[in-house]
Amino acid sequence: MATVKRKAKGVRRSAAASSRATKARSAKAKTGSVLDSVMALLPFTDEQLHRVFLAIILGGAVALAWFVASLAGVPAMAQQQVSFLAQDSGFVVNKVTLRGGDRINELKIYQRVQLGQAMTDVDLGLVRDDLLELNWVKDARVSRQLPDTIVVDIVERVPHAVLKKPDRMVLIDSTGAELEPISEANAKGMLIVSGPGSRKYVAELTTLLDSAPALKPQVAEAEWIGNRRWNLTFGTGQMLALPQGDDIAAAALIQFAQLDGKSRLLGGKVATFDMRAPERIYMRIPGRSKEILNTSGGS
Repeated sequence: MATVKRKAKGVRRSAAASSRATKARSAKAKTGSVLDSVMALLPFTDEQLHRVFLAIILGGAVALAWFVASLAGVPAMAQQQVSFLAQDSGFVVNKVTLRGGDRINELKIYQRVQLGQAMTDVDLGLVRDDLLELNWVKDARVSRQLPDTIVVDIVERVPHAVLKKPDRMVLIDSTGAELEPISEANAKGMLIVSGPGSRKYVAELTTLLDSAPALKPQVAEAEWIGNRRWNLTFGTGQMLALPQGDDIAAAALIQFAQLDGKSRLLGGKVATFDMRAPERIYMRIPGRSKEILNTSGGS
């Protein structure tokens, strides 16, 4: 009887173990089925998923290598090991993708990124700083696109006017930043800015011209005089001398626009209009003495 009981107990234990194994296989099968279903829903190919997992593994290895080397007090050695690991894993700069650059010389962008180096060795901040030194680049963003691409997004400066220098003409943007030389022929139709120091006041000039929108498209040239005020030359060849001071100059320009709307000053015989004196316009007609128009209501 004792022997029979031991066998019965052994049979029950064996049956219980078999039942647990069966349940484990069933659970594993269900888990695998659910995981496969979830993975099928993800918008990635097997190759892309492989790259993602490889990047995660590489990231963990890099972090571990850096941590161990830092504890040993040799960060330079850690960086070298990280570079070797990245290169062995295929994380090497092979391509540069440029977005947003229409006028800029693309070669100058590519020269800022060294092909063949490990992705971990690319100093994104340093590359951005180098790009901001280029004339056409207003802003830039540099990022990594694993496994082998550096992406450069460019915000390009927009040509606004032409700066006339003693020896050449240069395109400038609305802040006065110089972009590139331009020929006199290609500068036709664009606003010409001249005078010592004028480049620093391009933004103020834009605000001034915006105060009289009817006249703005007729202004062909703006000359900065004595580092304090503007002379405007219109497409008709006539010149308007404005007073010093942003607000005073804007008020004078608005007044001139109103007078032109009533009396058609532009296109007439007057060669020069001088509004530097309050409430008066001095007008010069070739071959005649200077005439005065009192804008306060008197003659």
